[in-house]
Amino acid sequence: MHRPVSPLLHDYKQSASDQPKKSKALQWFAVGLGIPLIAVALVSTLGKTTPQVPQTSAPVMMAAADEPPVVPDVDQDALREEATALMAMAGPVPQFDELVLNVSSGDTMEKLFRNNNLNLGHLMSITGLDEAKQRFRRIKPGDVFEVTHIDGEVMRLYSELSLTSALQINRQESGFSAKIVERPIEIRKRMAHGTINTSLFESAATAGLSDKVIMNIAGIFAWDVDFVLDIRQGDNYYVQFEEIWQEGKYVADGEIIAAEFNNNGRTIQAIRFVDDNERSEYFTPTGDSVRKAFIRAPVDFTRISSNFNPNRKHPILNRIRAHRGVDYAAPRGTPIKASGDGKIIFRGTKSGYGKTVILQHGGNITTLYAHMSSYMSKARVGTRVRQSQTIGFVGSTGLATANHLHYEYRLNGVHRNPRTVALPDAEPIDEQYREKFMATAEPILKELEQFKSTQTPSVAYNRQ
Repeated sequence: MHRPVSPLLHDYKQSASDQPKKSKALQWFAVGLGIPLIAVALVSTLGKTTPQVPQTSAPVMMAAADEPPVVPDVDQDALREEATALMAMAGPVPQFDELVLNVSSGDTMEKLFRNNNLNLGHLMSITGLDEAKQRFRRIKPGDVFEVTHIDGEVMRLYSELSLTSALQINRQESGFSAKIVERPIEIRKRMAHGTINTSLFESAATAGLSDKVIMNIAGIFAWDVDFVLDIRQGDNYYVQFEEIWQEGKYVADGEIIAAEFNNNGRTIQAIRFVDDNERSEYFTPTGDSVRKAFIRAPVDFTRISSNFNPNRKHPILNRIRAHRGVDYAAPRGTPIKASGDGKIIFRGTKSGYGKTVILQHGGNITTLYAHMSSYMSKARVGTRVRQSQTIGFVGSTGLATANHLHYEYRLNGVHRNPRTVALPDAEPIDEQYREKFMATAEPILKELEQFKSTQTPSVAYNRQ
């Protein structure tokens, strides 16, 4: 988001009235806190029943070995008066206030400082620090800044940058210092199990799983299972996944380590593997990729409004006209994804198809996406795209009666039913990683089998 550059960073000059505040705040640390402590120590000394030898140059009269030493009298009233005077000189102990700044739409740091009566000169100094520049200039709704201050004089500022790091700014005698501090996390492994009665989402919610875990399960098995049309009552699944904890508290769910899905008599297993380039993918226990070179449905749809049918009667033309693709009904603006890796060879309006994108894939395969409301700005002719990358958005352009995606799959120029055509497999695990993968997968599968042996259809997952 581009905003006008604040004049604060260019023309702001601290007024003369601000200067005493800065020195006063620093004196509070030395005088306001130090002298009262000395005075308290003096007063507490007076309460002791046994008089102590004062550290003065006055001579001490020595007595015989069997007699107590003679100590000169101490004027306790004078000491009390001195302690009281010292505390009066120090003034009141400064009170530190804690303030939380929650960023909303349209906010800037200058606006937040002004609204909370914080020192704008301090903001100017802080924004000049290398570690703080990017954070302060690119704030977004939802960002949080914790500020410790004394009457608007900033003493400390703290803001989380990510799950594992935060920006910390401290007031010093010479100005402000900034540093990036680490926020250590702990990864815990968890197991869960569910049986489907109506849908994967209802089952996973009953098992206590988060939306993220549910979506990841659906994503892993999306090439083999249509979670709208293929699900059967009694299907079940087992999953091992990561949980992220910080300072003894649960923060979020992490990646799925392994999963098994039992659908209509078939079992599909997937184990996560991360290669040396930090690229992760899921493979079967034998090292084959669980994904295919293409996904069945390139959009999150609500229903199939029209199947592949060579003899369909067109709803607008009112005559028999072959329907050589599948129509996926979805709300306007729903992202449309590339069904496989490929290159855009057409983007534009194509007669009754309306706004259309055509991709060229390997193996002489092309896919067509029609009736779009708009295109992804970066999806231009000649652009290479990855599987599941957004290329446009659902609409009703061309000869369409409602918002939907018309999707076609062609092999050697011949239309095939996208829902039933045999999809080519993705590449198996690279040979250089096969041995490492097998060694990693074996104990994971054993843990999964042990967990399965302890479960019944009614068992739900509970976080500990």
